[in-house]
Amino acid sequence: MAEGPWFYCLKHNTVEDRDGCAERHRLGPYATRAEAEHALQSVADREQELSQEDRAWEGD
Repeated sequence: MAEGPWFYCLKHNTVEDRDGCAERHRLGPYATRAEAEHALQSVADREQELSQEDRAWEGD
């Protein structure tokens, strides 16, 4: 079984190891397969946090 690092492929919507698709199609690297499986949710959560910080900074 392959060992990390793990990546989430945006082209195929799958988790891949280092031998997967080109880097321009991937998110990562992630230390575990489980982290890579939740990559899209992690990105959405970070985006929400950053948007809230921006609104606080701008005084909204």
